Amino acid sequence: MIKIIRRSVIVSILVCLSVAIVSCEEDFTNINSNVLTNTKFNTNAVTVDIVAENSSLERIQSDNISRQLGQYLLGVYNSTDYEKLEASIVSQLTITTGVQVVDDANIYGADTTVVTKIDTVFLKLPYQVVLDSDDLTYDLDSIIGDQSEAFTFNVYQSNTYLNLYNPLDPTKINSFYSNDVFEKSGTALNSELNYQFKPNYETVDGELVPVDTMLVIKRRLFNDNVATQDTVKIYSSTASTLPVPFARIPLDEDRIKELFLDKYESSEFETQEAFNDYFRGLILEATGVEGSLISFDFNATTANLIPSLEIYYTNTVLKSGSTILDTISKNNSYPLTGFRVNTFKMEDKVYPANEEIKIQGTAGSEAKITIIDQAKIDELRQNNWLINDASLSFYINQSADTLNVPERLYLYKTDEDATNPSFSQIKDATSESSFGGIQGELQRDASGKVEKYTFRITDYMSDILSGDIDYNPNLRLKVYNPTDLPTTTTDTIFNNFSWNPKAVTLFNNTAVDDGKKAVLKISYTEKQ
Repeated sequence: MIKIIRRSVIVSILVCLSVAIVSCEEDFTNINSNVLTNTKFNTNAVTVDIVAENSSLERIQSDNISRQLGQYLLGVYNSTDYEKLEASIVSQLTITTGVQVVDDANIYGADTTVVTKIDTVFLKLPYQVVLDSDDLTYDLDSIIGDQSEAFTFNVYQSNTYLNLYNPLDPTKINSFYSNDVFEKSGTALNSELNYQFKPNYETVDGELVPVDTMLVIKRRLFNDNVATQDTVKIYSSTASTLPVPFARIPLDEDRIKELFLDKYESSEFETQEAFNDYFRGLILEATGVEGSLISFDFNATTANLIPSLEIYYTNTVLKSGSTILDTISKNNSYPLTGFRVNTFKMEDKVYPANEEIKIQGTAGSEAKITIIDQAKIDELRQNNWLINDASLSFYINQSADTLNVPERLYLYKTDEDATNPSFSQIKDATSESSFGGIQGELQRDASGKVEKYTFRITDYMSDILSGDIDYNPNLRLKVYNPTDLPTTTTDTIFNNFSWNPKAVTLFNNTAVDDGKKAVLKISYTEKQ
């Protein structure tokens, strides 16, 4: 007979205390959390060896069609301890229908002509920022890597249609992945090929302050003379007086005029659907061996903080070909909204079979964990145990790169099917959701150094050792993403999204230092 006592037995014990306290006191001296201590029960713990191995990812789903990504990464992150990451973005643009180069409202005589000059065209990428301690300047937020070095950046017109429904099965929602290849149409659209992209700073009172907070646009007449100047600044709100820094990448004015202004009153601009078929999006491509990885907010609620393609131009109205009757300054903004995909080009890196496992976000690497084999399960099932607590601990190799260690890791289950794998939540993620679920937050030692991650899987192990379930799949360990958490107590399906690029090196079960080994610890109570 199986003698494992499940933790839910404690509920019956608590009821016993409330209705028959005298008789219960004869058997129990106290109850502390899930642990019973008295003369008739013995509390103990056992450690069980596990197996933890490196497991590289080939791809992850990285579109916003079925679930919005929380951040979009652009740039290069290169660490000798992990896979190099080149992150690019593919996005549709949103138009305003009925746009005109020369508005119908402006009616001129038969002897007048209108000459249009493009003042500037650029890609606007507002940085994510936080207020500095003085509340007078911004610090750039959500950037990792070497900001003093530039990565190579090019902008292309995409020739791949981002459709909502799967073209192979229109009854299903489409999906795109981090390793998908998007066809380019023509050459790069940026005016400077292989633009060297990095945040710009200046030193103010001994501190680095971002300086890309303003752009002066010269409004030009038909003869290239400057008529006026516009100063472009963007703010986080209407009440703010502190401009937000933004990257601006100059684009080829002739190409943009041909693709946009020359098509304004054509069928391609009649509807959003027609435009999406004509101009299928932009590819923001980052390449190189150095630089930084920057998170941009494509979901900003403030319109001017959304990345966009900006076109500034001036119409000069001439009488008899030379006399200036009027000048009209215009600006058309095309936010990078609609469907988007974040692509991650990961270095093909094979980690040695040693005492380490590498955990890296995006499409980097996870750990494959064999938590307990069938022989050990059969052995433990013969014990008369109440499972009080079961936890997995993984210690960090502090001699590896710890500059960008994730604040949390996450565990999930997989059936390891090679062609159509199934992922699911560990029971504690839902059953203990009110108490932190499986946990996995970064823990530090007394000196403040990063030390370990611990996961609580008590209910999961109770079910296995009680015989309630015989399904004992491998577990996977990954960098935590906010979408990892179940949305309800009945949400057992796990979707592997990841836009967190951070990485950490952990010791596995073969660590030379026994105190750093990855182990499963089971705390239990048994009847004496």
